[in-house]
Amino acid sequence: MKRVNSLRRIFVLVAAMNVFAAISPQLGRSQPTGMQPEAEKLLRRMGEYLAGRQQFSLKAENTIEAVLATGQKVQFDSPATLTLSRPNKLRAHRRSDITNQEFFYDGKTLTLYNPKENLYATTSAPATLDETFDFAREKLDVVAPASDLLYKNAADKMLKEASSGFVVGQAVVAGVKCTQLAFRGSEIDWQVWIENGDKPLPRKFVLTSKQVKGEPAFTVVITSWDLTPKISDKDFVFVPPKGAKKIEFLNLTAAGAAAKSQPK
Repeated sequence: MKRVNSLRRIFVLVAAMNVFAAISPQLGRSQPTGMQPEAEKLLRRMGEYLAGRQQFSLKAENTIEAVLATGQKVQFDSPATLTLSRPNKLRAHRRSDITNQEFFYDGKTLTLYNPKENLYATTSAPATLDETFDFAREKLDVVAPASDLLYKNAADKMLKEASSGFVVGQAVVAGVKCTQLAFRGSEIDWQVWIENGDKPLPRKFVLTSKQVKGEPAFTVVITSWDLTPKISDKDFVFVPPKGAKKIEFLNLTAAGAAAKSQPK
């Protein structure tokens, strides 16, 4: 029995080595020094398709890496949901042991709510989604990395800082056949997996920070899309729960950042 198990382990190891040997040269040959036209074409097709959807909702699994002082990486997962209605409505919810936040944008105001503490902050916001994404990042220090996918000019925005990009090949994400693209930038490398067929939806998105020691990654896997959700304008309006306390926006984001920095 021991000999059979040993032979089985050797077979699995040899098979894995053969697969790796077969893939590695292909990756090496397919990496261009600049932007591969096919990669840019597929990214633009994805961006144009998603920009053309007036309403949609999705479910995703987010994974963020933290680099410890020892250099070891640990990952934290958080499921997320998002509902969008163009040109100016969005609702999102991220929930896990380290993150529990809800975002509401109704075309006039942007609200961030922390259910655990029953705290919320509200501020006037620009009139469109694209402007609000920029406003949240630049003025409130509220950054949602995957929001780049939601801009109406998503491909232009994403390619602006990219120095190269290529088609990695075919892959399966959450049971869906996709084409994997990889891009490089001066500060961030990123990958996107785009669904094959007549609905080129993003299915996975990975950002790798090259400016942070250890190069941690942020990953979003979109497990489901609904392109015809049943929603109304009131779904995007925040109604404070009983006992909720309103505080200043910067205080809320600062508290969230401090909480994330605490050792677990």
